[in-house]
Amino acid sequence: MTERILTGILILAVLAVLLLGISFIRTLNRMQKLLRDYEEKGNAAFSTMKETRESKLENRLQRLLGQAARKEEKAEKERDETAALLSDLSHQLKTPMANVIMYTELLEDESLEPEERRRFVGQTREQARKMKWLLESMLKASRLETGSISFSAEYTCIRETIGAAVSGVYAKAEDRGITIVAEPFEDRKLYHDPKWTAEAIGNILDNAIKYSPFGSTVRVRVMPMEIYTQIEILDQGMGISREEYNQIFHRFYRSSSVAQDEGSGLGLYLAQLILNKEKGYVTVASEKGKGSSFRIFLLNEVLTVL
Repeated sequence: MTERILTGILILAVLAVLLLGISFIRTLNRMQKLLRDYEEKGNAAFSTMKETRESKLENRLQRLLGQAARKEEKAEKERDETAALLSDLSHQLKTPMANVIMYTELLEDESLEPEERRRFVGQTREQARKMKWLLESMLKASRLETGSISFSAEYTCIRETIGAAVSGVYAKAEDRGITIVAEPFEDRKLYHDPKWTAEAIGNILDNAIKYSPFGSTVRVRVMPMEIYTQIEILDQGMGISREEYNQIFHRFYRSSSVAQDEGSGLGLYLAQLILNKEKGYVTVASEKGKGSSFRIFLLNEVLTVL
C-alpha cells in the first residue's frame, strides 16, 4: 500500500515537472517569437489583458523593449543634432578661416608698407575674434539645448538687468551714430536670471543696432501686464517680412536682404533659447522699411495675499 502511494506521488511529481517544463518551453518560445517579431517588424503582439504570470512577464519585456527603443531614438537624435551642429559650424567658420589664411599670407610679403601691415594685422585679429565668438556662441547654444547649463532664475528687479544689456552694446551704438533711449519705468521683480537675460536682451539690441541706419534711435519700453511684463525694443531699421517672423529665431538664419552684412544668425536664436529657459518668450512685429518691434515677455512676481 505504501509503495503504491509513493509510486502515485512520484508519478504526480513527474507529471507536474513535465507540465511545468512544457509551460516553460511555451513561455520561452513565446518570448523568442515576440523578440523576433520586434526585431523584424518593430512591434510585437503582446498580451496585455490576461492577468497571468506569462502576461506579466510579457508586460515587463514590453517595457524593457520600449525603454531600449526610446534610448536608441534619443541617441540617434543626438547623433543627427551633433552632425548638423558640426556641419553648421564648419560652414560658418569657413569664411573667417579663409580670411585669416589670406591675411597671414599677405603679411609674409616683406615689401608691405607699415600702414598696410597694421591694417592686415587688424583684419586678421577681427576674423580671429569672429571665430572665437562663433565657437563660444555655439557652445552656449548646445549647452542650452541639452540642459547642461543651470539657470538660477528667480524673481529679481529688472532695471539693473536692462541697464547691463544697454551698457554691453552702448559702444557699438555710438560707433554707428545710434541713440539708445530707455523710457522711464517703475522697477519691478520679474522671473529671470540677470546674467543670461542681460545677454538675451543685449543680443536683440545688437540686432537692432546692426540693421538700423546711421543716426536713428532704438527705444526700450517696459510695460507691465497681468501675468507677464513686456520689454519692447523698437528700431527704425529695414524691417522684417511677415514670412520671416519665425525663421529669424532659427539657428544661423540670415535673410537674403542682409546676406552681405555682418552677422552669423546666432544672436536671436540664443536670445530665444535663454528666455524659454526662464519660462518667458520673445515675439516680433515688423513691416518692411518701417522698423521692427521685438517684445520680450517675463513672468511677474506673484504676491501672496494673507
